[in-house]
Amino acid sequence: MRYVYLIFIVGVIGALAILGPRGAKSTRPPLEVFPDMDRMPRYDPQAESAFFSDGRTDRLPVEGAVARGTFYENEYLATGKNGEYFGKGFPIDVSNEAMARGEERYNIYCAVCHGAAGDGDSMTKKYGMLTVANLIDQRLVDYSDGQLYDVVKNGKGLMLGYADRLSVEDRWNVVLYVRALQRAANGSVDDLAPAIREELGL
Repeated sequence: MRYVYLIFIVGVIGALAILGPRGAKSTRPPLEVFPDMDRMPRYDPQAESAFFSDGRTDRLPVEGAVARGTFYENEYLATGKNGEYFGKGFPIDVSNEAMARGEERYNIYCAVCHGAAGDGDSMTKKYGMLTVANLIDQRLVDYSDGQLYDVVKNGKGLMLGYADRLSVEDRWNVVLYVRALQRAANGSVDDLAPAIREELGL
């Protein structure tokens, strides 16, 4: 019978040892039986390091390194350039789907500044931002396709680039839609197919 009492007493002491301090505050560090490398030595960001000759903890990327998912064999597709010069034409399939995708992305990221029609008549202009580019202006119509792509990717003037928000394909989709806006704003009757002109009586 005494063993039953002994087991009971040990059990009570164990329960109190485990459950008793719950919710209590202590300035002592907790007892970690298995720390799982939670307290490994480390450097703080931008701290000094005696290990490297330049004394910096943060390391620059290896020269020529390319971030995962950013390498494209087609230089024009990724940069809008052929060598040192901006190229012309679209390295993606020009389709209704691409146009619709470009319109969707444009309305999300571009319309707030450049306006739904691309003419710069936008919400930001109404609140005082008067330096927004008019995308249907002849100056921008004369931009090559690669040059427009570069502006979408890297920005220009006060406009920030969208390389971190739009994929390569979506940047080209936006350029495709901008070209459609320009064509719609600057088109003429002569741009219509003969059958359409005849149907409209023009």
